[in-house]
Formats: sequence, C-alpha cells, structure tokens
Amino acid sequence: MKKITDKILTKVIRQRPADSFKGTYGKVALVGGSQNFGGAIIMASLAAVYSGAGLVTTVSDSTNQTSLHDWLPEAMFVDNNQFEMAEPILSAATVIVIGPGLGTDEKARTLLERTFALAKPGQVLVIDGSALTLLANSKLTLPSGPLNVLTPHQMEWQRVSGIKIADQTPEANLAVANQLNAIAVIKSHRTQVCLNNQVYENTGGTPAQATGGMGDTLAGMIGGFTAQFADKPAAVLAAVYAHSAIADQLAKKQYVVLPHQISESLPEFMHAHQAN
Repeated sequence: MKKITDKILTKVIRQRPADSFKGTYGKVALVGGSQNFGGAIIMASLAAVYSGAGLVTTVSDSTNQTSLHDWLPEAMFVDNNQFEMAEPILSAATVIVIGPGLGTDEKARTLLERTFALAKPGQVLVIDGSALTLLANSKLTLPSGPLNVLTPHQMEWQRVSGIKIADQTPEANLAVANQLNAIAVIKSHRTQVCLNNQVYENTGGTPAQATGGMGDTLAGMIGGFTAQFADKPAAVLAAVYAHSAIADQLAKKQYVVLPHQISESLPEFMHAHQAN
C-alpha cells in the first residue's frame, strides 16, 4: 500500500498560464440538495468553486437557490424540478458530482438515473452520499462511459461493495473497486483510495474533521481538482490529501474544523503548493 503525501500536490497543482480563461479550468455540475438537505450541496459547490473550477452549476431543489447564492454568488443554479434545463449543462460538464443531500426518495432515484443516462466518455462522475445508498439499494449499474469516482464512508462502502466494515481490507476493497471499474475513495481515519490496481492511504486527517459536511466538501474538491488537472487519478489523490492537510493546519488552533473553512482555505493552500 502506497502513502499519499504532500508530494502529490506539486505533481498535480500547476501554475496557471497567463493566457488561460475560465474555460481552461473545466465545468463542474453538481446534483443534490433536497428541501431538507440543502446545506450538503452548498458545501460541495463551495469546494468546487474554491478549488478552482472554471464554471460551476448547482442542480438542486428550488428552496436552496437563495441560500446557495448567499454563500456562493459564483455558482449558477438550475431547479432540479426542471431537469430538462439541466440536461445540456450535465452533458457539457467536465465533471458531474451527484449525491450530496440528494435524498433517497423516488424523486432522488429518478434524478440519479437520469444523470447516469447522460454521463459519457471523457467525463468524470463523482458519486457521493445518498447517491451511493440509492446505487446499492436499487441495484443500479454504474455508467460505462465516464471515469466513475465513488466517495463512500465505510458504511456506504459496505452497502455498495457487500464487504462488512470489519472485513474491509485493502485487498478486498481493491478487488471490488476493480470489479466496478471505478476509483473508490473509502473515507475513514486514514482514508484509502483504490485506483489503477493500487491502494493509496492518506497520511493526514484529524478528529477535528468529525462533523457533518466533510464528505460533501471532499466530493466538491474532487470535482474541482479533476475538472482542471489533466491527470484525473492523481487529481483525486491530491484532493484527498489537500482536504485533510488543510484540516490539520486549522486544527492546530481549533477544537473542530468546519467544512466550509476548508473550502475557504483552498485558494491560499493551492497557491502555496503549486508547481513552479
């Protein structure tokens, strides 16, 4: 098992060329946020924007629009009750992130199935939160076209993989990830990432991160990183490392680290760790 260290940051985070523009840094579309769980998709959207994605569109319940724009005027918004308006945006996206705050009701399942149907080769599809529960409970098949990135915590991974938490060894996890033909980011005290027939273990992380919204923020960061950096698997590893490294820094002075604080710290952190 390989370790994820700060060396991944300068391998992935590049200095921005002078002649670049917003289109250079990819388009991220995020789908999630039911009426009761709007905060999750807002935190994921914050992370996508603050990590440097060129254009971010949030597809969510209409009740979340005001809060989203209060937190994040940089994001565009589409009402998920008018999904036909979101379809061309999802089709044109570099990365689709689905799941934060999505819910597990029939409407959520329909949104997941319609998003899966739109995902295509050349895209990255990040599947998080309740979308993973829907994937498992409804026995859905992952789309064959995009690069699928699953971001479960250990119980969600148990549902998707069928491996009980006590039996989630690196070897067992990798075997299922390979079977699914997906990158699996299995979140725990030391998050492990299964990709390219290898398991990578994160070296950072703090109990100060044990609060709601951490996973939503990581999903948005993976969306932002994979949207703009060419090496997609390495971008996943860099997002995982940056997420915990920022939290470790904040935890030196804070008892608890809030997810939005990680997002707000991203621009300065990425500037400090970009390759020259």
